[in-house]
Amino acid sequence: MKLDPELSLQILEKVGIYSNRFSIPEPKILLTTKEVLDAPKEMTEGRRTSAYKYYGVSYLQHNLVFINVRKIPDEKNLENTIVHELIHMRFPYLAHGKRFNKLVRQGLRGKEFPPYRKRSKISAI
Repeated sequence: MKLDPELSLQILEKVGIYSNRFSIPEPKILLTTKEVLDAPKEMTEGRRTSAYKYYGVSYLQHNLVFINVRKIPDEKNLENTIVHELIHMRFPYLAHGKRFNKLVRQGLRGKEFPPYRKRSKISAI
């Protein structure tokens, strides 16, 4: 897809809507590989120079998401990528797999998720 101001605005609106549904703070969004490389190194560490290979990358520690618009072929894949990366933000402990993909599908269908809370440890007496 070709990045233009209208598409940038659409992406930011979708990120805002989904962030709200998933009960997460809205992440900072990077839309070009140049923005990834221009970001401070400590923020994009780990997937800095390889980010261009992916549709999207989540940098959880810095509440930052890269959406590689130029690599994404169409609107459907764009929406999937946005939801996929935001599910990473909402469920940071979950790796790719069946449960993860199920949550992405639920998110695309409009499911809302309560805020993330760490489980409290129950002490055995």
